[in-house]
Amino acid sequence: MKSIAELEAIRKKTIKSVDLRKNREGYRVVVCMATCGITAGARAVMSAFLDEIAKNNLSNVTITQTDCIGMCRLEPIVEVYNPNGEKITYVNMTPDKVSKVTQEHIAKGNVVTEYTIDAAE
Repeated sequence: MKSIAELEAIRKKTIKSVDLRKNREGYRVVVCMATCGITAGARAVMSAFLDEIAKNNLSNVTITQTDCIGMCRLEPIVEVYNPNGEKITYVNMTPDKVSKVTQEHIAKGNVVTEYTIDAAE
């Protein structure tokens, strides 16, 4: 860094990328990545989401991770928030299921009900 202005530009860019709760312009995909999720395959699921989002040129999607949400028997768990903040929880996710969730829910707004927590219970 050579100047205060350069530092301020870095600060603004970082705040913009970190402040996900206030950014409601697009979808937010949250993959549960605690030990239970990782053991059940959450890393592969997260990688599949990154690949699908890029493959489909979806620029309005943020992919993040979180810790355990207390339902280890349903891992890997993915929460998808729409631009209004409404959440759908997908359970027992696999990389094969990611394509359908991306193309139907994130791209078109149609929840894939057979993969949701309601369908599992």
